[in-house]
Amino acid sequence: MSNESEPSGGGFGGTSDGMPGEPSGGTSGAGGLPEPAAGIAARYAFGGPVLDLGALLWDGACLPGAAVRVPLSVLNRHGLVAGATGTGKTKTLQLMAEQLSANGVPVFLADVKGDLSGISVPGAEGEKVRARASEVGQNWSPAAFPAEFYALGGIGTGIPVRATVTDFGPLLLAKVLGLNRTQEQSLGLVFAYADAKGLELVDLKDLRAVVGFLTSDAGRPELKEIGGLSGQTAGVILRSLTAFEQQGAGPFFGEPEFDAEQLLRTAPDGRGLVSVLELPAVQDRPQLFSTFLMWLLADLFHGLPEVGDVEKPRLVFFFDEAHLLFDGASKAFLDSVAQTVRLIRSKGVGVFFVTQSPTDVPSDVLGQLGNRVQHALRAFTPDDAKALRATVRTFPTSPYDLEEVLTGLGTGEAVVTVLGEQGAPTPVAATRLRAPQSLMGPVEAAALESAVRGSELYGRYAQAVDRESAYEKLAGAETEAEAGVPSERKGREREPEPEPSLVEQVMGSGMFKSLARSVGTQLGREITRSVFGTTRRRRR
Repeated sequence: MSNESEPSGGGFGGTSDGMPGEPSGGTSGAGGLPEPAAGIAARYAFGGPVLDLGALLWDGACLPGAAVRVPLSVLNRHGLVAGATGTGKTKTLQLMAEQLSANGVPVFLADVKGDLSGISVPGAEGEKVRARASEVGQNWSPAAFPAEFYALGGIGTGIPVRATVTDFGPLLLAKVLGLNRTQEQSLGLVFAYADAKGLELVDLKDLRAVVGFLTSDAGRPELKEIGGLSGQTAGVILRSLTAFEQQGAGPFFGEPEFDAEQLLRTAPDGRGLVSVLELPAVQDRPQLFSTFLMWLLADLFHGLPEVGDVEKPRLVFFFDEAHLLFDGASKAFLDSVAQTVRLIRSKGVGVFFVTQSPTDVPSDVLGQLGNRVQHALRAFTPDDAKALRATVRTFPTSPYDLEEVLTGLGTGEAVVTVLGEQGAPTPVAATRLRAPQSLMGPVEAAALESAVRGSELYGRYAQAVDRESAYEKLAGAETEAEAGVPSERKGREREPEPEPSLVEQVMGSGMFKSLARSVGTQLGREITRSVFGTTRRRRR
């Protein structure tokens, strides 16, 4: 891949003129540092493996001898990377991902703007990078990291990531369709009906076919037997599905379904694989990609075994544009997110939410995020000022005037607090962050395409498969019902008593016997529902 471009100007070149609100340095402490700074630096001097974030800022000066670090062992305690647009959040993700990979930890990155593909090639040394490295005491050298590139449904450049509708589940689908609480519950009933009748929901046309059947003359008797589902609500769901499909969402749902455990791989040299989900092609569907990210996380949660406390996480998952996940979400959805985040820690997975303000994240989730990298916030409006004050209240008590510090940070600077090796939070540290070693910007389109096609996973996931599922079965049932079923065949398939309904006759027809073929493809697998109503199929 080409690496001729200079690192982006919005990278780590700028420096602040001083840190407003910082206390002045007192007498010298350990290592010749000012006494307050020495006390803070001592709390970041961990004994085990760490990620080096940068150097302490104190009284307007960067102190390269006062390193700000986070222990590798606490990264499954989750975290938050926040800050206004243009403050350096993307570079922070890149910096952390590089060091995680170097320590053998796989990483997942959601690349919303298309800026992170450069992690796969060495960075370009320039004046800004040299200056930043000198300021923070970094021994910088260019380096590339093993990366795999994905794209939702194959829209854009990347290995296609798809989910079946049944595995995506009713709660996540209701979120992405914008359904209200009543409609969300009704969609759950439709999923339960499809499960009970052996109607596999692989793609959107399968779900549309089931809802369409239930609202048809033939399906109304069945609809009455599904408690709590009205014909009017079923009609709303059907219209929402049709509109969703017309907006181009169809390719995201189908087979082969992506196995989220592919994200846990390491490279042959032992470094963690950096999985980059390229999202620029679907930026106009933000609700869709944020919900798909939650599906990936839920799939991992449901499939991984418990491991308890670990020396390093099995995976660190960076959830970009996190506010989109929570906007307009139902209480049931938010409760499920909070439960997933709380429990996935014991499975060795760390989750970092990336957003503009901590107030974008519900308090039940925010309270579980032990590691914080807070870039600058702006206070141009009364709402901004209110959000700034709310952000300050989420930090431990600090000698800094955090309102002033947070509005005075430069690009590539942040306020940091992390969990120590014993689980106690560190003091707040204003930090000038290190420069990434890989390219700070996208790679060329041709190089990205070549990397995607050269992946060992490309042949497995590139071509969509449309097997027989609910749509085909219901279409076949309708044809068979119109043609009539010989009475002697009915006698062989069903007992005359009690009198079967029309749908029961359809379910017992030869067309539905084709379910055995589908079951054959799922042989040795079981389906269980997770906290999101998603399913997880696991080999026995």
